[in-house]
Order: sequence, then structure tokens, then C-alpha cells
Amino acid sequence: MPSISSNKKSSTPPVPSPSNPVLLATQSQWLFTDSELLRSPSVLDGMPIESEHTSRGKGVNFIMQVGILLKLPQLTLCTASVYLHRFFMRYSMVDLPQRPGMHPYSIAATALFLATKVEENCRKMRELIIACCRVALKQPNVVVDEQSKEFWKWRDTILHNEDLLLEALCFDLQLEQPYRLLYDFLCYLHQHDNKPLRNSAWAFINDSIFTVLCLQFTSRTIAASALYAAARHCDVSFDDDILGRPWWEQLDVELRDLKRACNRMAELYERSPLPKPGQRYPSIPGNEGDSTDKTRHVISRGNENGTEDGYTDERNGSLSPGEISERKRSREADNLPSPKQNPLQHTHSVSTNGRLNQEQEQRSLKRQRLDDKPNDSSEL
Repeated sequence: MPSISSNKKSSTPPVPSPSNPVLLATQSQWLFTDSELLRSPSVLDGMPIESEHTSRGKGVNFIMQVGILLKLPQLTLCTASVYLHRFFMRYSMVDLPQRPGMHPYSIAATALFLATKVEENCRKMRELIIACCRVALKQPNVVVDEQSKEFWKWRDTILHNEDLLLEALCFDLQLEQPYRLLYDFLCYLHQHDNKPLRNSAWAFINDSIFTVLCLQFTSRTIAASALYAAARHCDVSFDDDILGRPWWEQLDVELRDLKRACNRMAELYERSPLPKPGQRYPSIPGNEGDSTDKTRHVISRGNENGTEDGYTDERNGSLSPGEISERKRSREADNLPSPKQNPLQHTHSVSTNGRLNQEQEQRSLKRQRLDDKPNDSSEL
């Protein structure tokens, strides 16, 4: 006899897990600490860390602008942005007498060219070069001659840097995108129909690719932090499971990492080129308790069997008090006998009442016919 599971959320989809454990092992090699980011090749060559982050953001913005002209999906643009951030952990942007530095725009064009082939959204080389020329010249409608010097310069640069990019990436081209994980998290928490929450979390991931967040946290942590920031922004809380675990433990993510990622994004928003007067994004305190977090909704326990409000106990088939109170009373319940009344008497009374009603209707019809006949005879 098969055993009945005691899990009250049997219809809930399983927690999303990485499809390939080998992919996680390769991705962990591209995670760096804060001290390692301060020793990047550009910083070691004398570039300030703020200038390096600004140059990285300009390179990602170049990818976005070219991708818009080429009508590329967001997943392809995110892949190209990760390639760019990883490349500059191996190469410097600073020009030195013994070697030239790598310009962010040229690497951005090469990363986008490689990402279109990896994500199977290929574009013609001519279309990519024309889009790069238009974005670099800041003239989206300019006519680019294929025989011009500018056209062939971009072509030679992209083809030459493609080998350098593949070598710098160690041919680790497959990525675990946070967008897919975010959608799986929303489905698991039954929030995939919450449009404001979904759009806020999606925008958080779009903004995160302008930073080095992909070099500090895994895609799973970035997706969970986007959901955490969106939940606090939209004032949404998620229920605990039957074991009393908060939602971030269900998704196998630490709350400390979520808050760190959100604080890094808050710093990015504060460095906006056009901030509003007096605007400051609140930082999330790291010592905030798990039980007092705003995104967590602790469900109180019900009876001794451990049922929770709003859930059904599958072991005995009973309903919880919260579900009973929300269920509408059936109309057929009005005809049911009271506990003190004999059921047989009740059925007999119902049947007799029905017969009386039918007889009264028949008599009323006969009376109408009889009343009509004298009227007809009087007229004659």
C-alpha cells in the first residue's frame, strides 16, 4: 500500500535546482572577493576602481544600444555583458608603453558577436558592424558604407578580439541565467501572476548587469536578491513552509548574501548621473533578524495535528479552520434536518409539502378555467 505523504503543498512545483552540476563548478571559478576585485589588471595599472566600474558600465551600455538596433533578446545581451566583465578580470584597459589597453567598446562588440552565436541568435556580420558604427558615432540613422575605413576597422577588431576573448574566458561559454531562475522562483512561490513584483524583479536583474554583481554572486543569489528587493519595494511577503522555514531557505539561498547584493545595487542607484534632490536609497541592515524580515510571513500553527491556516491535512482529509471559514455555505444545507429532528420525519414533511404545493397549483388553474366560462356565456 503506498504511503500517503504528509507534505501539505504536494501540488507545489519542486524547488528549482541547477540542471548541470558541472556547470556550477565551472561558474564558481569566476566568483571573486572584494579584495580580488580591488586587484584587477586595470586597478594594478593605476586606474581608480571607480573609473574601472564606470568603463565597465559604458561597455555594457554599448552592448545594450547595439542590441536594441539588432532587436536581440535580453538573454543574449546579459550573456555578452557577463563575457565583458570576465574579460576585464584578465586584461587591462590602461594604455602602457609596452602594450595598448583594451577599449571597452571593442570588447563589447566582440562579446556581443560571440553571445549571438552561443545563444543561437545570430546576426550577419555586416548588420553588427553597421550597428556598432551607428552607436559609436551616436547617429542611429547614419548610412555606413561597407567599403569605408571605419567599417573595415570594426570588422578587423571584432575578428581579432574574438580569439582573445575565447582564451580569456577559458572557453566557458555556457551560463546559468538569473532570468530563468527568477521565473522558477516566482512559480514556486505562486507569484508568477503578480505583475508589479515580476516587473520589479526583472528590472533589478537588468540593472545588475551594469555592475560586477555577476563576479561576486551566483546567478541563483542574484535572482533571489532581485526577488527580495522587489518584495520589499512592492510590500509583498511570502509564507513559510510546513517546516517553518522562510522562503530564502526554501530556495537554498542565504539571507546575508541577499542583503549584500541589494546593498550593492543601492550604491549603484545612488551614483546615478541624474539623482533626484534629497533621494537616498535605504540600505538593508545586515543584522536584521530572520523572523522580523518584511518579506517573510510566519504562519501560525493550527491544531495539535500541525495543520496550518489555509491548508488541508492530507493525512486525515480534514480542512483547516481558515479554509472552513472561507468556504461558502451550500444552499442545500438549508434543507438539511436539525440534529434533534428525525431524518425520516424531515423527508416525509418535505414530500407532503411538495404534494400540497402541486395540488394548489392545479386547483388554481381549474378555477381560472371555470371563471372564464361564465364570462363567455354572459357575453353571448
